[in-house]
Amino acid sequence: MRVLNKATEYLLAGFLSSGRRVTDSVAACMDILPRVRKCGEILPLLGSAAVGRCAAAPRAAPEEEKKEAAAPFEAGGARPGPFRAGELALAELRRKHNTTLKLMCRLEADSVLSSSSGILRHRDIIGQLPGQVLRTSTGAWMLLRRPSLEDYVLLMARGPTISYPKDISAILMMMDIHPGDTVLETGSGSGAMSLFLSRAVGPKGRVISYEIRDDHHNLAKKNYKHWRTAWEIGRMQEWPDNVDFILKDISKAAVDMKSVTLDAVVLDMLNPQSALPVVHPSLKQGGVCAVYLANITQVIDLLDKLRTCKLPFLCERIIEVTHRNWLVLPAKIKNSKSSQMVETQENIEEPPQKEYEEIHIQDQVFFKESEYSESDNAETYCSVPYVARPSYWQEAHSAFLTKLRKFRPPLA
Repeated sequence: MRVLNKATEYLLAGFLSSGRRVTDSVAACMDILPRVRKCGEILPLLGSAAVGRCAAAPRAAPEEEKKEAAAPFEAGGARPGPFRAGELALAELRRKHNTTLKLMCRLEADSVLSSSSGILRHRDIIGQLPGQVLRTSTGAWMLLRRPSLEDYVLLMARGPTISYPKDISAILMMMDIHPGDTVLETGSGSGAMSLFLSRAVGPKGRVISYEIRDDHHNLAKKNYKHWRTAWEIGRMQEWPDNVDFILKDISKAAVDMKSVTLDAVVLDMLNPQSALPVVHPSLKQGGVCAVYLANITQVIDLLDKLRTCKLPFLCERIIEVTHRNWLVLPAKIKNSKSSQMVETQENIEEPPQKEYEEIHIQDQVFFKESEYSESDNAETYCSVPYVARPSYWQEAHSAFLTKLRKFRPPLA
């Protein structure tokens, strides 16, 4: 009975704190109060209501239940399912200095995942749901999940340097690609850009990828095929087969470009100015050509080519994408009696000695101030201080992204 009375008080407080009218809230609570105090009355009411709802709910036929279970996954997102043999799995292992080791493997029943922290058999992973934490042979814990497209392009086999996901996302926004578009890519490389373009244009779109080197061409096709196969096994969906890999120099493909209408172009090559005269007739008016260049001197050469050859392109933006990583970790607590670790040493980066001492001084001041504060709301505030600072490892410059837009020159 005391529990029910306490629940009534919480219910009354909830009504009063909401945005409803106070009079309605009080009336509703007063109406419920007599029934709550009479436990013998409210329990039969709840029981009869639950039985009535269950009886009123229509029961699906066994055949309909089987059809629902066997129905294909909708395009909006696949149901989470266990790992299957043949798909990709990503293992994350926490290491010292707040770092994470990521290992990607293709699951096979007779294989093992080996690392410096022990081995883990694939047969122990197959059948488990993503998000499961398993122990290696040495006792280390590994978090198992399916790799995202970003994880895959960072861990897949590489030939040339890939276009990094942080740059690819900016390029996709530059080009404003929609499902169903036709996009030209020059420089297949290892296939990272091709995969992101394939997802952006969707099943009804098309990606045309030119590559001049035979080894890069084969590697891009291999990585693209491996991702499609793993996606189909793990997600029970088909990744669109919408990328045409062509082994040819784009500067010699003027005849091929005459029969194509392009919504956008992305150039990832050493001399993109040699490709612009070939691709610009096929690009739609107002379409965007995004250029991926490693250094600023290449950008200058590109803009000089546009000026001297009077190509119908306007340079709208030249940017470089950098990410600033931060560390937010529980601080080391040090008082006059002992030195106490809030978190294990494996999860905390060791700062330089000078910064280490400054952190401890700040912590001492924090606790001295909190000793004299009121403890009524002690549970509301965290008693452990946190240290926030930029990480030592930063994702700095990787390329210059140049946005060119095709325009129609005015009549003379």
